[in-house]
Amino acid sequence: MGMKTLILSGNDVNKIVETYGLNNLMDTLIKRTSDSIKSYDSEKTEIPIRSGFNYEINDPGLVEWMPVHKKGDEVVIKVVGYHPRNPQKYDLPTILSTISSYDTTTGHLKGLVDGVLLTALRTGAASAVASKLLAKDSSSILGLIGCGAQSVTQLHALSRLFDIKKVLLFDVDETAMSSFSNRIAMLDLSIEIVASSIEGILNTSDIVCTETSIDVGTGPLFNELKTSEHIHINAIGSDFPGKVELPLDLLKQSLVCPDFLEQAKIEGECQQLKDSEIGPDLSGLVKNAETYAYAKNQRTVFDSTGWALEDQIVMDLFLDLATEFGIGREIEVENISEDAKNPYNFMLKTVSV
Repeated sequence: MGMKTLILSGNDVNKIVETYGLNNLMDTLIKRTSDSIKSYDSEKTEIPIRSGFNYEINDPGLVEWMPVHKKGDEVVIKVVGYHPRNPQKYDLPTILSTISSYDTTTGHLKGLVDGVLLTALRTGAASAVASKLLAKDSSSILGLIGCGAQSVTQLHALSRLFDIKKVLLFDVDETAMSSFSNRIAMLDLSIEIVASSIEGILNTSDIVCTETSIDVGTGPLFNELKTSEHIHINAIGSDFPGKVELPLDLLKQSLVCPDFLEQAKIEGECQQLKDSEIGPDLSGLVKNAETYAYAKNQRTVFDSTGWALEDQIVMDLFLDLATEFGIGREIEVENISEDAKNPYNFMLKTVSV
């Protein structure tokens, strides 16, 4: 008897969002993310550092895999391709990915989901969770350094928790800045959007998100610029050894909280710091929110390199919603022989007795 796999294509993912509602989805994802991180137990959930292949031939990029093992339940693996030339050269997102879920009892592939939108959603939700604990509650000015796909979900997620009144934009691509207002029209936000400089963003903003495709060895994005004493930065672009967005002097003036410490020390902003200069990871921050309440009045950085737990959370949410709404397609992917000991059993039907 065959075992079915629930497949959610990109169109299926979009249909789930439209059926459930964009704001409702982000609110649910933020809550699930916060709750799951709060209950996270490293003894019950194993999350190794991601690994993969990077290359420079033809179009530079990488393909990597991010696994998480919820013991006694499932293994979730996201495979993600990062290719910074995609938007300009191929009219494709910088990030393409799929997420798969496997039953740890049998190894059966339970679900396979397009991961492009899910990655953007979970990254925004994680920033919202961190910002809620590190940024001032009265934060109303958001700065976006880098106006690509991630900037849209960053704004959306943060707008669900903060009364954002003004957004300051900077991108080396002027088209990305000029098109931003149109690209967020579906969010229906009453906000002022202003093109700015990096200096202007740092001087004025309460919360800043850096989501750039800066090349390895060319960072940071700025040096020795004045910031407000309570600025909170969600640093999203660093995801490779030697790739950094923020200057060391700012990091040393800030409480730096990585999403996944061991990974961030290799490829995040934390690769610039000594262990003693790094604050709590996201799990420690969520579980000890009162202990770090003082941080709202000082400079803080969320070092977001991408944590596989977030991929599990968002995939499980979409699989739940797909089942509820009857969206997606169930197919028998695996070759299940009627005789488990004979992989050629299907051919016996054609053999004359």
